[in-house]
Amino acid sequence: MASKIKKIAVLTSGGDSPGMNAAIRSVARTCAYYNIECIGIYRGYQGMIEGDFLPLNARSVKGIINKGGTVLKSARSQEFRTPEGRKKAHENLLKEGIEAFVVIGGDGSFTGALIFNEEFNFPVMGIPGTIDNDIYGTSHTLGYDTALNTVVEVIDKIRDTASSHNRLFFVEVMGRDVGHIALNVGVGAGAEEILIPEEDLGLERLLQSLKRSKLSGKSSSIVVVAEGDKIGKNVFELKEYVEENMTEYEVRVSVLGHMQRGGSPSCFDRVLASRMGVKAVETILEGKSSYMVGLLSDKIEITPLNEAIKGKSKINKELMRVADIMSV
Repeated sequence: MASKIKKIAVLTSGGDSPGMNAAIRSVARTCAYYNIECIGIYRGYQGMIEGDFLPLNARSVKGIINKGGTVLKSARSQEFRTPEGRKKAHENLLKEGIEAFVVIGGDGSFTGALIFNEEFNFPVMGIPGTIDNDIYGTSHTLGYDTALNTVVEVIDKIRDTASSHNRLFFVEVMGRDVGHIALNVGVGAGAEEILIPEEDLGLERLLQSLKRSKLSGKSSSIVVVAEGDKIGKNVFELKEYVEENMTEYEVRVSVLGHMQRGGSPSCFDRVLASRMGVKAVETILEGKSSYMVGLLSDKIEITPLNEAIKGKSKINKELMRVADIMSV
């Protein structure tokens, strides 16, 4: 694999997700395999601006494949949004002899990398790391599978309480713009109803669905709500509406929040991160830039960064139909 590049950096940016450390490890060890120097950049783009760099090698990344979060830390950088901030970051990269970088993050992180590439003609590569699975060009983002397993486990525990007290639980999960988590965990945990941004169920239809469940003999119910769902202003408004119209239910709300981002990555995410890290480095060494690596039909493929940013991931319509059938 012919390449003049001798030093590649890796950083994590935006919200953390399980599998980021496995991807850092993969980038560092792939660099070692090809006799390329690898530099870790702490605290994302802010660390790039401040020159917060540390050499990585095959041994320095041992023991992190099983850890959640990111050992390189992550931070949002307002300064990187300015031409002056990006110029300073570029100067630091050149001073360190870094010739390309891999960014692990979401669409905001990719947007920053693309602008940086356009301004300085600097090779960049993206690895999608976000539990929301809202990136175009990959069927799975890093951390998504782990988050699904975490949420299903929690909902299983909530159901024990719901069935013991004849309660209705609204469980809010992450998903500001897309309902991938809500839809999959709703099916996996046997929820009676699933509310996602892509489908406006409406308050009346929600009520009808819950009444139908009650008449069919269900003494308790679980409703999974994506945080970006548009039916009510928030999940607590939904609770109040149901309490007013279905007095037979005790209604509770559980907002899972940031616990969905934590925890040891699943085997799937560890393997995916390893595959993505190898592909990211090898694509750079092939002389390509401004791509995102992703999983498509079980193969690691590359998608132009601008398409990954502008494109929209689509909800699984067939799974929505399955959810409707399973809720009888």
